[in-house]
Amino acid sequence: MTGLNSGDVVLIGSACSVQFSGERALRLRLVSIGSVDPYDGWVWLTGYVLDAKGAATDKREVYVQRAGIVVEQEHPGSPPPGRNVAQARTSPPRLRKSPQSALP
Repeated sequence: MTGLNSGDVVLIGSACSVQFSGERALRLRLVSIGSVDPYDGWVWLTGYVLDAKGAATDKREVYVQRAGIVVEQEHPGSPPPGRNVAQARTSPPRLRKSPQSALP
């Protein structure tokens, strides 16, 4: 599975955890992804539950198996898999001149 990023829309169903089987499945727009996996293969996700029209209806925090997560839509600003935001930067950062460097 590729990396998850804030803004991605994921499907959370029975492959993630039995509590999300059938009508209890969720479409979730991710807000944050837990950095520590208490158990190998599981992850905490925080996001907004989306209805059929894509409108947010509720904020949820869920604990699911990574292998069962289906990414429905990646956030357009997400960096390519395997790269972090700093590596994805297209231009070098601008350096600010200190006020003292302007003195004669």
